[in-house]
Amino acid sequence: MNKNEIIKRLTEVFRDIFDDDSIVITEKTTANDIDDWDSIEHINLIGAVEDEFGMRFKMREVSGMKNVGEMIDIIAERGN
Repeated sequence: MNKNEIIKRLTEVFRDIFDDDSIVITEKTTANDIDDWDSIEHINLIGAVEDEFGMRFKMREVSGMKNVGEMIDIIAERGN
């Protein structure tokens, strides 16, 4: 799966979790870029991403992610 496919699927997850069809994510998107992205929604987002891609993030991966690009890299590395 390439990064464009991952971004497309992640965009749908973000739009669903934050209930906002206008969200457009890039590799540089951070929690500061999305109004409702707080610690609770972060947990919901991680769970939804894991479900979408059939994988589980490690705790160090979740705590170390600085932007969506790092999330994409982890998903791409796992080859899902």
